[in-house]
Amino acid sequence: MSESPLRIGNASGFYGDRFSAVREMLEGGQLDVLTGDYLAELTMLILGRDRMKDPATGYAKTFLRQMEQCLGLALEKKVRIVANAGGLNPAGLAEALRALNDKLGLKARIAHVEGDDLSGSADELGLGSPITANAYLGGWGIAECLRAGADIVVTGRVTDASLVVGPAAAHFGWKKDDWDKLAGAMVAGHVLECGTQATGGNYSFFKEIDVRRPGFPLAEVFADGSSVISKHAGTGGAVTVDTVLAQLLYEVTGARYAGPDATARFDSIALTADGKDRVRISGVRGEPPPPTVKVCLNHLGGYKNEATFVLVGLDIEDKARLIREQMEAALTRKPSETHWTLVRTDREDAATEEQAAAFLRVVVKDADQKLIGRAFSGAAVELALGTYPGFTMTAPPSDGAPYGVYTPAYVDASKVEHVAVLPDGTRTVITPPAQAQALAPVEPLPLTEPLSLGPTRRVPLGRLVATRSGDKGGMANIGVWARSDEAWRWLSRFLTAEKLKELLPEAAAFPVERHVFPKLRGLNFVVDGILGEGVSSSTRFDPQGKALGEWLRSRHVDIPESLLREGEG
Repeated sequence: MSESPLRIGNASGFYGDRFSAVREMLEGGQLDVLTGDYLAELTMLILGRDRMKDPATGYAKTFLRQMEQCLGLALEKKVRIVANAGGLNPAGLAEALRALNDKLGLKARIAHVEGDDLSGSADELGLGSPITANAYLGGWGIAECLRAGADIVVTGRVTDASLVVGPAAAHFGWKKDDWDKLAGAMVAGHVLECGTQATGGNYSFFKEIDVRRPGFPLAEVFADGSSVISKHAGTGGAVTVDTVLAQLLYEVTGARYAGPDATARFDSIALTADGKDRVRISGVRGEPPPPTVKVCLNHLGGYKNEATFVLVGLDIEDKARLIREQMEAALTRKPSETHWTLVRTDREDAATEEQAAAFLRVVVKDADQKLIGRAFSGAAVELALGTYPGFTMTAPPSDGAPYGVYTPAYVDASKVEHVAVLPDGTRTVITPPAQAQALAPVEPLPLTEPLSLGPTRRVPLGRLVATRSGDKGGMANIGVWARSDEAWRWLSRFLTAEKLKELLPEAAAFPVERHVFPKLRGLNFVVDGILGEGVSSSTRFDPQGKALGEWLRSRHVDIPESLLREGEG
């Protein structure tokens, strides 16, 4: 147990993030723990395919190479490493790390956490026969490994926030019912989990800061669960209330943010500036976790292929109609799904050929790979000399590829065997918290008095507000926030769920929930189903919904001139 703050850094927000970040974080300043988040729903599917080809794989190989370069440095600086890079095979990654440890002549104590993989019992649990089935574990297995002296802890599918919750619980000696403290660490973990998204990456007002190479974030976590988000001195980007808020509103739903260790009340969070590149998170209230844990299921959905035709110059609509009719006639057996999209990027009297071009995209899906493979690609190629003038494509057609379908499921926490495998090989079963509380909607806090509008001007919404959007399976989340109390008074009443559907017509056919966070001056919208069955199967050109928020900011609305003057000042 300790009362000193714990400095926890992040060096990865996804599998494929900046390779050099581990070394940068170890060399850049003081740390106690370095975390890395390598997993996402799509990543689990990719690792599942890897494991089908070779059962010895299924983990993030990048992490092993990073450790080959930096394990000695981490030991020298006494920085513990906690990462979910184990993916579908944490035991296999731990074994590979031990071999690397011996090869390098080091004495790192290596532990891992397992039990998230439910594929062997999926049918018994009513989950069907998925490619992957992984429960989201909490941080107590990580804590147990660290208490046993581990220098490195690798896990499978734990919640992203658990990478911070586990080290904090071990360091401060928290109990399983320290709900407020655990919830505070969950919020800090949520801010860190996506790496440089907390330091200016993917930030709406990016022109205000230098984001050419943002530094990775770190959190100073305190004994009461509060934290200060920062970054190493001299690194790029910035840590401001707004960059932290952008990440807080990313991929969440309502006021209750549930995990297997606690439920954090997002309507209780307070953010305050704490000096240059320092933001304090305080006031977080916690509640017992729900009695069930979330499970990430990936099934093979079928096969998918696509082609994009380039249409240049005059008669764009007629050219698109012709090639579409020809393609549909050529496909004597119709795919189960065919999606056409005409993107009008062309300009009249264009100075360059590209500016004169529009794009017609067709995506096909079917359970029969042959139907969307050579039959589809061949039909496109055979039309090359007998269709619209100027026929060309962005890339040669392919044979198509399998796609996965992501489905969330929930199982009783007692059905998941969460196991910490300590450095000496001892296996310790982690029991779920004794107390649980079913999730329920939160009565929204009252809004402030409406703003007296006065004269308005029609400008892009993004002149005043910022956004951050992303995906959770087939749902898209769009966080929107204002940077002043006056702007919030206007935004909170203007941007309703109905108004969002009006501004984003592609969302109009789907259920939209609006969640209000007055303390953060923020709104979060959940558009259920707009991304189909998840990123792998989605036919949208932005399958993870990452740019939905920026589309929203580009829409023109009537904004009070007093707020625009405030924004310009």
